[in-house]
Amino acid sequence: MKIKVLVAKPGLDGHDRGAKVVAMALRDAGMEVIYTGLRQSPESIVKAALQEDVDVVGLSILSGAHMKICSKVLKLMEDSGIGDKPVFVGGIIPPEDAEELKKAGIFEVFGPGTSLKSIAEKIEKTVKK
Repeated sequence: MKIKVLVAKPGLDGHDRGAKVVAMALRDAGMEVIYTGLRQSPESIVKAALQEDVDVVGLSILSGAHMKICSKVLKLMEDSGIGDKPVFVGGIIPPEDAEELKKAGIFEVFGPGTSLKSIAEKIEKTVKK
């Protein structure tokens, strides 16, 4: 069974090159990837995750609003009955914020320079648990 991943760009950040590169790498690793496009609201991301019945949600955030956006997405997922689905975040996120995000329920924070192979492996390992 293929792992199904939703890759989303929440907020007003208009830079999606990294999200597209990660989406292509996950597809190349044998996963099914749904990319939502730019400027998605937390509500639209959770709605897409529900409709597509994904295994994992990935958020690409470069705007600096990662704490607020991740908190909202996690709460909406919990409220929608999919709080058990792992969520990962990629972007420019300070180490202290990354620790807080993990404590809040984000399974991994991938910063610039993270190898695409390690992202795919971490997702596979997490979903197969």
